[in-house]
Amino acid sequence: MNVILPLVPRLDAGLPAGVTSHKSGGRDVWTGPLGYAPKDVLAATWAALDEVLDPEIPISLVELGLVYGLQVEGGVARVTITFTATACPCMEFIREDITDRLEMEAWIDAVEIEEVWSPPWTNERITEAGRAKLKTYGVSA
Repeated sequence: MNVILPLVPRLDAGLPAGVTSHKSGGRDVWTGPLGYAPKDVLAATWAALDEVLDPEIPISLVELGLVYGLQVEGGVARVTITFTATACPCMEFIREDITDRLEMEAWIDAVEIEEVWSPPWTNERITEAGRAKLKTYGVSA
């Protein structure tokens, strides 16, 4: 006797086969924490922040040009970000991912996120690396 199971649509249908990180904002591809404070704390913090992916498009927030600034002082990382739209449905996921990723590092005790809307985000802010990745996913920018 054959059992017919109902078809359940894949949540990631339509994405390239190699894309696995879009559901978590990339948490499954984050590197482990360094475990020590490097000589160039700011550069290392930028590198960690560059691992945080947009939950909808699997490229980093840095590559998308959503990060307007980063400061690290006294164990506090201050991240200035914007979003692609004021009604972006992923705002909370992005905030959580930034905080969670940066707080993994030994030199960061707290994360403060400042959201700004000026200057507004445009696709001109996408880095060349981001454009190249988008192209591999069939998205032009």
